Amino acid sequence: MNDCIFCKIVQGDIPADEAYRSDTAVAFHDLNPQAPVHVLIVPTVHAPGIVQLPSDVAAAMLAEVATVIGLVAEPAGHRLIVNSGDHAGQSVDHLHFHILSGRQMGWPPG
Repeated sequence: MNDCIFCKIVQGDIPADEAYRSDTAVAFHDLNPQAPVHVLIVPTVHAPGIVQLPSDVAAAMLAEVATVIGLVAEPAGHRLIVNSGDHAGQSVDHLHFHILSGRQMGWPPG
Protein backbone atom coordinates (compact mmCIF):
# COMPACT_ATOMS: atom_id res chain seq x y z
CA MET A 1 0.00 0.00 0.00
CA ASN A 2 1.50 3.31 -1.07
CA ASP A 3 0.05 5.40 1.76
CA CYS A 4 0.38 2.91 4.63
CA ILE A 5 2.76 4.21 7.29
CA PHE A 6 3.56 0.71 8.56
CA CYS A 7 4.37 -0.50 5.02
CA LYS A 8 6.74 2.46 4.71
CA ILE A 9 8.43 1.48 8.00
CA VAL A 10 8.72 -2.15 6.83
CA GLN A 11 10.29 -0.97 3.54
CA GLY A 12 12.71 1.33 5.35
CA ASP A 13 11.24 4.51 3.83
CA ILE A 14 10.36 5.85 7.29
CA PRO A 15 12.89 5.32 10.10
CA ALA A 16 11.80 3.54 13.27
CA ASP A 17 13.52 2.46 16.48
CA GLU A 18 13.47 -1.22 15.63
CA ALA A 19 13.51 -3.92 18.28
CA TYR A 20 13.34 -6.87 15.87
CA ARG A 21 13.23 -7.60 12.14
CA SER A 22 12.72 -10.80 10.15
CA ASP A 23 11.28 -11.75 6.76
CA THR A 24 7.86 -12.05 8.43
CA ALA A 25 7.67 -9.18 10.91
CA VAL A 26 9.14 -5.88 12.04
CA ALA A 27 8.89 -4.73 15.66
CA PHE A 28 9.57 -1.15 16.67
CA HIS A 29 9.09 1.13 19.66
CA ASP A 30 5.88 3.18 19.62
CA LEU A 31 6.36 6.95 19.18
CA ASN A 32 3.65 7.59 21.80
CA PRO A 33 4.33 4.88 24.40
CA GLN A 34 1.58 3.97 26.85
CA ALA A 35 3.97 2.00 29.10
CA PRO A 36 7.76 1.91 29.70
CA VAL A 37 7.91 -0.82 27.04
CA HIS A 38 5.53 -0.24 24.13
CA VAL A 39 6.51 -2.14 21.02
CA LEU A 40 4.47 -2.60 17.86
CA ILE A 41 4.81 -5.75 15.77
CA VAL A 42 3.68 -5.57 12.15
CA PRO A 43 3.74 -8.22 9.44
CA THR A 44 5.93 -7.44 6.45
CA VAL A 45 2.96 -8.07 4.14
CA HIS A 46 0.08 -5.61 4.19
CA ALA A 47 -3.14 -6.90 5.70
CA PRO A 48 -5.73 -4.80 7.53
CA GLY A 49 -6.35 -7.50 10.14
CA ILE A 50 -5.37 -10.99 11.17
CA VAL A 51 -8.22 -12.64 9.28
CA GLN A 52 -6.97 -11.06 6.05
CA LEU A 53 -3.45 -12.49 6.39
CA PRO A 54 -2.70 -15.30 3.95
CA SER A 55 -2.88 -18.58 5.89
CA ASP A 56 0.80 -19.41 5.27
CA VAL A 57 1.78 -16.03 6.77
CA ALA A 58 -0.61 -16.10 9.74
CA ALA A 59 1.05 -19.01 11.57
CA ALA A 60 4.53 -17.56 11.05
CA MET A 61 3.31 -14.13 12.22
CA LEU A 62 1.93 -15.51 15.48
CA ALA A 63 5.23 -17.30 16.11
CA GLU A 64 7.04 -13.99 15.53
CA VAL A 65 4.77 -12.28 18.07
CA ALA A 66 5.75 -14.87 20.69
CA THR A 67 9.43 -14.40 19.84
CA VAL A 68 9.26 -10.61 20.16
CA ILE A 69 7.36 -10.82 23.47
CA GLY A 70 10.19 -12.96 24.81
CA LEU A 71 12.75 -10.39 23.68
CA VAL A 72 11.16 -7.14 24.87
CA ALA A 73 8.65 -7.81 27.66
CA GLU A 74 9.54 -7.36 31.31
CA PRO A 75 9.61 -10.53 33.46
CA ALA A 76 6.78 -9.21 35.67
CA GLY A 77 4.34 -9.42 32.78
CA HIS A 78 3.01 -7.83 29.65
CA ARG A 79 -0.16 -6.96 27.82
CA LEU A 80 -0.68 -7.98 24.17
CA ILE A 81 -3.29 -5.91 22.33
CA VAL A 82 -4.64 -6.30 18.81
CA ASN A 83 -7.25 -3.77 17.69
CA SER A 84 -9.16 -4.93 14.63
CA GLY A 85 -11.32 -2.44 12.76
CA ASP A 86 -12.68 1.01 13.46
CA HIS A 87 -15.01 -0.10 16.25
CA ALA A 88 -12.07 -1.62 18.13
CA GLY A 89 -9.97 1.55 17.85
CA GLN A 90 -7.60 0.45 15.08
CA SER A 91 -5.98 3.68 13.88
CA VAL A 92 -3.68 2.28 11.16
CA ASP A 93 -5.23 -0.06 8.60
CA HIS A 94 -2.33 -2.55 8.80
CA LEU A 95 -2.39 -5.42 11.27
CA HIS A 96 -0.29 -4.62 14.31
CA PHE A 97 0.19 -6.04 17.77
CA HIS A 98 0.96 -3.83 20.77
CA ILE A 99 3.20 -5.21 23.53
CA LEU A 100 2.98 -3.12 26.70
CA SER A 101 5.15 -3.93 29.67
CA GLY A 102 7.21 -2.42 32.46
CA ARG A 103 4.55 -1.23 34.89
CA GLN A 104 1.42 -2.43 36.67
CA MET A 105 -1.47 -2.02 34.27
CA GLY A 106 -5.10 -1.78 35.26
CA TRP A 107 -8.20 -2.37 33.23
CA PRO A 108 -9.33 -0.74 31.02
CA PRO A 109 -5.96 0.03 29.44
CA GLY A 110 -4.85 3.60 29.29
